[in-house]
Amino acid sequence: MNYLIVGATGATGRLLTQQLLERGHFAKVIVRSPEKLPEAVRNHANLTIIRAAVLDLSDAELAQHVHGCDAVASCLGHNVTFRGMYGHPRKLVTDATRRLCQAIRANNPDKSTKFVLMNTDGNSNRDLNEPLAFAEKAIVGLLRLLLPPVADNEQAADYLRTEVGQNDRWIEWTAVRPDTLLDEVTVTDYDLVPSPIESALFGSRETSRINVAHFMADLMTDEACWAQWKGQMPVIYNQADAQFLHQ
Repeated sequence: MNYLIVGATGATGRLLTQQLLERGHFAKVIVRSPEKLPEAVRNHANLTIIRAAVLDLSDAELAQHVHGCDAVASCLGHNVTFRGMYGHPRKLVTDATRRLCQAIRANNPDKSTKFVLMNTDGNSNRDLNEPLAFAEKAIVGLLRLLLPPVADNEQAADYLRTEVGQNDRWIEWTAVRPDTLLDEVTVTDYDLVPSPIESALFGSRETSRINVAHFMADLMTDEACWAQWKGQMPVIYNQADAQFLHQ
């Protein structure tokens, strides 16, 4: 199987790329700085590196890169620096999602292509009844105004919900919503739920990046997993008494 990943040099994206390669698949990554990839990933025989910023590529180039891919994954995010949060492109995640989906459509593929977006459980799935307390609504509204990445993540998921929707001819999608991210070296047991079971602001739980990568890889490669979660925005949490799944 063939997959395209953007954001592959990020903390989660590199783990996703590694997961796919370890499972024996072929992966293409669009990255500005290939040297940031782990050496074992960078030199893997099944990896193709496209050295570019995804938004700098032309429509024709993007269409060429997604051609023949069974799934596209976005692990793009904003660096937690002043420039990363307030500089350009302010709509990195949304614009990349939109342009990659347009590139998929431009190829008129024979079967639908999966699109997996790494998002956040701070973003509500407005297809469902996910009520927020008044204080949470106020804080989220303030963050949306003050921090461009918050609005960017919301708009990227909303593009998939409203512009692609549930019945698109060429694209099926899932937006993965982790809670508070942390680094671990091993995949452990994790919980998947359709909506947050705790407040992302006042009762957050932890999610390891390697577990997010594992779930995203399952979505891309496992048809049963995909059938369960396509068109949804599942929330992923580490289990409190998690056992190691893989070494």
